[in-house]
Amino acid sequence: MLDALSFDLTSVVEEQPDPLLFATVSGAHLYGFPSRDSDIDLRGVHLLPAADLLGLRDPEETRSRMWFRDGTEMDLVTHDVRKFVRLMLNRNGYVLEQLLSPLVAHTTPAHQELVSLAPGVLTSHHAHHYQGFAKTQWRLFGRTAELKPLLYTFRALLTGIHLMRSAQVQAHLPTLLDEVPEAPGYLAGLIEAKVEAEHGAAVGLEAGRVERDFEALQGVLAAAQERSGLPEHASGFDALDEFVVRHRAPGALAAETARPV
Repeated sequence: MLDALSFDLTSVVEEQPDPLLFATVSGAHLYGFPSRDSDIDLRGVHLLPAADLLGLRDPEETRSRMWFRDGTEMDLVTHDVRKFVRLMLNRNGYVLEQLLSPLVAHTTPAHQELVSLAPGVLTSHHAHHYQGFAKTQWRLFGRTAELKPLLYTFRALLTGIHLMRSAQVQAHLPTLLDEVPEAPGYLAGLIEAKVEAEHGAAVGLEAGRVERDFEALQGVLAAAQERSGLPEHASGFDALDEFVVRHRAPGALAAETARPV
């Protein structure tokens, strides 16, 4: 559960207009480098009634809400289960990190089942997701010189490398520093520095060294993809299709949530 956070998020979950299969904490708290002023990123899956998908109106497949609670910014984004599963099948590492986050605000048996189906979507092509995300954050770091995008850059590369080698999604940067031997040693110090400010500047770094490490880790990720034992194509489509259909049935989630989790 939310060992690293002092917030009771039960009321937030209960306020949602449709049932939630799960809600987890993502972002800097999941990645292991929150600042004192970091917002709390909640991500999850809601379940629209079947009628919402059959009529003329566009279904509310994605919902977003931002607000302040006790001086902390809260950011909640949920997808309808069908959209979320499609994202899973589209080699999207971001939604897998949300699904598998150990910082759980709300769970159901359906959430646990979806977690068990996650290995069926892992492919060697997830390396492209992490390469692309790292390059986007690197460009942002070039414009802002802030610690946050620099840490996001290296976190993405190390997560991708670890995934290619182990077939496990690990988004927590301090853990990755121990598990990926090529991780630059100075990242631990940068994590400590970011605690002080969400948008603090990256100071005391030799620009050439950081760029060399960025380029080197891109090469490590590409090599790890080549040698990965992960398949080229997802195997879990049929099981996930059956999951979506079954949980869309009227009363399916209510029956599950009546049982202890």
